[in-house]
Amino acid sequence: MTNNDILRRIRYVFDLKNSALIEVFALAEVPVHQQQVTAWLKKEDEPGFVALADSELAAFLNGFIALKRGKREGEQPKVESKLTNNMVFQKLRIALNLQAEDILAIMQLVDFRLSKHELSAFFRKPDHKNYRECHNQILRNFLMGLQRQLRPDEAAE
Repeated sequence: MTNNDILRRIRYVFDLKNSALIEVFALAEVPVHQQQVTAWLKKEDEPGFVALADSELAAFLNGFIALKRGKREGEQPKVESKLTNNMVFQKLRIALNLQAEDILAIMQLVDFRLSKHELSAFFRKPDHKNYRECHNQILRNFLMGLQRQLRPDEAAE
């Protein structure tokens, strides 16, 4: 999944308009304008498409955490320059205040079975012996499960 795919899916699942996306970036203290957002939301083969950098998606996810959980006191989290699926998954988990059971239930909505141990491996530090890389399929299924949970009428389409 590209960063643009992730942004488009989050936008759809949470029914965020372009103006809301701009506000989410602002919560992370990253100013963006309408033209940037429009270019990021285009498909790869459309004219005017612009790839969303890891640091830009990280800023969006930090802003999303602030939107859902409230802005942190004091110094704001640093924006990562390199982003992995594990980090995206972790930031979404934090933003939505999800426990392991919640995530497993979301995954079951798309018939994707995962054990609690497999799930916890995604949230470990990369140098931990039980760390496991989160592949696109897992992140995609999580986002599809969120879509089924939050937009059940449209998920069937």
